[in-house]
Amino acid sequence: MSDRRTAIITGGSRGLGRALARALADRGWRLVIDARTGHELESAAAELSELTDVDAVQGDVSDEWHRQALVAAAGDRIDLLVNNASVLGPSPQPELSAYPLRELEQVYRINVISPLALIQLALPMMDAGGCIINVTSDAAVEPYSGWGGYGSAKAALDQLTAILGAEHPELRVYSVDPGDMRTRMHQEAFPGEDISDRPLPEESVPGLLTLIDESLPSGRFRTRDLLAAVR
Repeated sequence: MSDRRTAIITGGSRGLGRALARALADRGWRLVIDARTGHELESAAAELSELTDVDAVQGDVSDEWHRQALVAAAGDRIDLLVNNASVLGPSPQPELSAYPLRELEQVYRINVISPLALIQLALPMMDAGGCIINVTSDAAVEPYSGWGGYGSAKAALDQLTAILGAEHPELRVYSVDPGDMRTRMHQEAFPGEDISDRPLPEESVPGLLTLIDESLPSGRFRTRDLLAAVR
C-alpha cells in the first residue's frame, strides 16, 4: 500500500472543492474527485493531474453506485473525506409554506443522506486520525427567510456530524462553514445580484488545511475563525 495520503472530495470540479483539491495536490495528496458535469470534471482532472494522481469519477452523489465507485477508486485507505457536493434547491428560494416537497426531498437526499451514505462506505477504509469534513453553512444556524430547505438540510448535516464525532472518537469529524463565497451556487441563491464583493473560494482553503493538518477535536468550525487563529 502506498504511503501517499488519499482524499475523496465530492464536488471537486469547481468552487471550494476544486480550490481545496488544488491545494492538496500541491502537497502530493492522491485525489478522488467527482462532479455531475463531464466537461467541468475533465477540466479539473486535467489541471490536477499535472500535480498529482487523480481519479475523476463522473456521477451524482445521490446514486449508490456512484458512491461505491468513489470509495473503490480511493483503494485500501482513505485519509480524508470531504463532503462538499451540495444543491441549493429552487432558485429563487421559496418560503417553506410554498416549498415544493419533491424538491425538498431532493435537497435532503443530496445534502444530508448522501454524505452520510458515503461516510458509511468510507469508514472501514479510515484509520485512527482520519479526517471527515462536511461542508455546512451559516444558514444552518441563522433563520434566514427563504432558506428553509437548504438551511434545515445543513442543520441536519451539522447534527449528523456532531454525533459521528461522538461515536468515532478515533477520527476527526468536522462540519465547516466557509462563509459567503463567489461561487456559482451563491450566485444562484441571489439571482441577478452582483456578488463580486464575496471572497473567492481559495480564501477559505487555508482554514480547511488547518483542520486537515492539526489534531483539533471534532466539532463545528468557521473558516474565518480558523484563519484568525493562525494569523
